[in-house]
Amino acid sequence: MKTKKQDYSHLSPKQPIGIFDSGVGGLTVAKEIKRLLPHEDLIYFGDTKHLPYGEKSKEAIIEYSTKITNFLLEQNCKAIVIACNTATANALSEVLQSVSGKVPVIDVINPVAEKVSYEIHNNVGVIATKATVNSGLYKKSIRKHNKWIKVDELATPLLVPAIEEGFKNHPITHAIIYNYLSNSKLKNIETLILGCTHYPLLIDEIKQYYGNRVRVIDSPNIVANHLKSILDKYNLLNDQNPNPNYHFYLSDLTKNFEKISKKFFGKTIDLELKVL
Repeated sequence: MKTKKQDYSHLSPKQPIGIFDSGVGGLTVAKEIKRLLPHEDLIYFGDTKHLPYGEKSKEAIIEYSTKITNFLLEQNCKAIVIACNTATANALSEVLQSVSGKVPVIDVINPVAEKVSYEIHNNVGVIATKATVNSGLYKKSIRKHNKWIKVDELATPLLVPAIEEGFKNHPITHAIIYNYLSNSKLKNIETLILGCTHYPLLIDEIKQYYGNRVRVIDSPNIVANHLKSILDKYNLLNDQNPNPNYHFYLSDLTKNFEKISKKFFGKTIDLELKVL
């Protein structure tokens, strides 16, 4: 079946990029987008009222994701980045339906799965939320491109709440990481995919556990590069904006989000409460 050729000629490079996640995790993607595309305006929606998404039903995740997508479209965004693995795994097709071909949609699973598939990886581990692991999307996506790769997925539900509570470089997170990564499911892996955008906030601690035995995949960098190539393909890159604007909407204002967003984006960020 031929896919319909995308036409984004109605969009302008000057329009902002929309990014959403359940909380602070998507900031790891937003930070990488800011670094790679320094002239782009960004609008970020953190659904902190409903986190963690990984413990929610598929129906709830679809409802939250489509509402946020529609809000970002109302903000005149030229692209939507689903900076949440759980939302990608459970609501990607519904988000695409909501968007209805009006703007490009970039998710955080397929670009990573494709890149891993075409590099030298034999035994791949994925740590993610329960909802992402239950969807099996990482395994399906990787094996769609390369059926010889062995993929083992492990649900690691305690990591998101620990990160959202600000337990970085803390005995609590050290204990959780050790407990999960020593699981027999991950025993023979050569590569680890952090299948949740929150987890790169703990990447140093995860790498410390493995030493140089396991390659840890930097998903935000892969996603940001994929976004850049899509915008470039459709002539939507903004390189004429010396003072980009970063606007953050939260469904519930949290201290940890404020702290991390300021660290990533500077002290003059614009935080606004928005309940959809």
